[in-house]
Amino acid sequence: MSILLLNGPNLNLLGTREPHIYGADTLADVERRFVEEAQQLGASAHCFQSNHEGALIDRIHAARGDGTRGFVVNPGGLTHTSVALRDAFASVALPLVEVHVSNVHKREEFRHHSYISGIAEGVIAGLGVMGYSAALRFLVARLNKA
Repeated sequence: MSILLLNGPNLNLLGTREPHIYGADTLADVERRFVEEAQQLGASAHCFQSNHEGALIDRIHAARGDGTRGFVVNPGGLTHTSVALRDAFASVALPLVEVHVSNVHKREEFRHHSYISGIAEGVIAGLGVMGYSAALRFLVARLNKA
């Protein structure tokens, strides 16, 4: 079982970007733990981050034929703006869990709307980088039941 972790714009700056909001863990830390935890759960994981919407969409499309069974995704700012990203996920039709490091509902009003949530199996926000682990555990359990 292969899970793809996708991170959108600015998440490459985790650990240095507004650490009072996002914490001190880097994206490399998050990806390393994600891959290790997937292995402990009997799955494999691959990670991809881009600051470019088209690159994320291309990677989502590629998942259709590379054995990916589901996504954990933190779309970053594209959460609130990208119909195209939402449509890419919908066209591939694999289960996904949306993750946000911060609690987007305690932040600016524009962050309260997500184009992705309506097609997600679940949404995790505000748990810090622990949200990635919760999403992975949920997704693996769901896929094991299928």
